[in-house]
Amino acid sequence: TLAEIAKYRLSSQQLLQTDCKNAAAMVTWFGAMQAQEYAHTKWSIGMRLPGAQEADIEQEIAAGHILRTHLLRPTWHFVAAADIRWMLHLTAPRVHAVNAFMHRKLELAPALFHTCNDLLIKTLEGGKQCTRTALNEVFKQNGILVEGFRLSYIMMQAELDGLVCSGARQGNQFTYALLEERAPQVASKTKEEALAELTKRYFTSRGPASVKDFATWSGLTLTDCKKGLEMMQFHFERVKTTNEDLYYAPQAMPDEKTFEDIYLLPLYDEYIMGYKNRNAIMVFQNALDPKPIFKFDNAILLEGQVIGTWKRVILKKSIDLESAFFKPLNKYQQALLEHALKRFSEFMGLRVNTGK
Repeated sequence: TLAEIAKYRLSSQQLLQTDCKNAAAMVTWFGAMQAQEYAHTKWSIGMRLPGAQEADIEQEIAAGHILRTHLLRPTWHFVAAADIRWMLHLTAPRVHAVNAFMHRKLELAPALFHTCNDLLIKTLEGGKQCTRTALNEVFKQNGILVEGFRLSYIMMQAELDGLVCSGARQGNQFTYALLEERAPQVASKTKEEALAELTKRYFTSRGPASVKDFATWSGLTLTDCKKGLEMMQFHFERVKTTNEDLYYAPQAMPDEKTFEDIYLLPLYDEYIMGYKNRNAIMVFQNALDPKPIFKFDNAILLEGQVIGTWKRVILKKSIDLESAFFKPLNKYQQALLEHALKRFSEFMGLRVNTGK
């Protein structure tokens, strides 16, 4: 059933329990985690790591164990330093194809990218890490127009070329560093090896899922995704649903009591963004009449189902948090919510105010 699929995903997505000891291990488990909203993605990792605090994850990012770059679709993703090269080798050609239209529109030719890459090497070599503003000035001083979206696509091209990646933040500003100096060299993978590895990571960390889910998440062609699944099918079980076949890595499921937790799911969390078809997590909402609408972007989960939404406003010494539930919570569920709020408060190191 859809509800059973959602519960199984809670387990594969490491929300019920995990053997991962740190943030880099968690990102490695997923292959890549969408990081368009930086602070939210840190909570995506943190809520899966019991006892972890935001500062712990920030430290791993600053040290370069986790890198933030453009990998898939395209959008920002966290990826482990050991995985970034083979993943770029596999996914960058597809992102280039997606970006081609904007390159023509913005008059960004290969010769210009080559010039910009040379300037980036000269500016960043020797372990230097520079903000986008600083690099913007370098380009301007060399007569390169970087107005509008041009700078974003110039830097994305350098990321996809495997030239630059994220450095440590300077205050609240992101920086770029040379990938060669930031991430260790590892043995290269052929396209087939990389496809097989990404396929394994995806269905192990997000199963049960369909090949269409995989294609949507990865940005790869459906043909390549089917090929990857064919190469790795001996790792997975298949379950037939009404509309599609789903694949997953067999695992021992915990007892039913384990599912009785509430999760404050952040924006763009992999539990939502990892799939094209999200019907499995909307069973509760779809059963209500009239069907409630989403008031905020961040979802609240219970037993794998979206039961409400929330938003936060981070202040200097506290966090104002507002929630909206599709149906009022009972006393037991309210206690689960208090536990979730306490965990979020501990992760952020700030008091959470709910107005209640």
